[in-house]
Amino acid sequence: MMRKRKVTKLRIRALSLIFCVTVGASLNLGKMSDKPDLSEVEKFDKSKLKKTNTEEKNTLPSKETIQQEKECVQTS
Repeated sequence: MMRKRKVTKLRIRALSLIFCVTVGASLNLGKMSDKPDLSEVEKFDKSKLKKTNTEEKNTLPSKETIQQEKECVQTS
């Protein structure tokens, strides 16, 4: 009984390894490179982007506001 479990586990590991290698090869995950693939970036068309207006939503407090907060904290 114990031997059957061990053989089954080995078969599952072997099959999963074969699956990973097969899927990796079909997705071109097998080739390693130090440089990223920029082919899709080069094909990108900037003219299809929509124009947007950028608005600053979270502004930082001014020096005066910070000083007032410090004074409030020190007095309490």
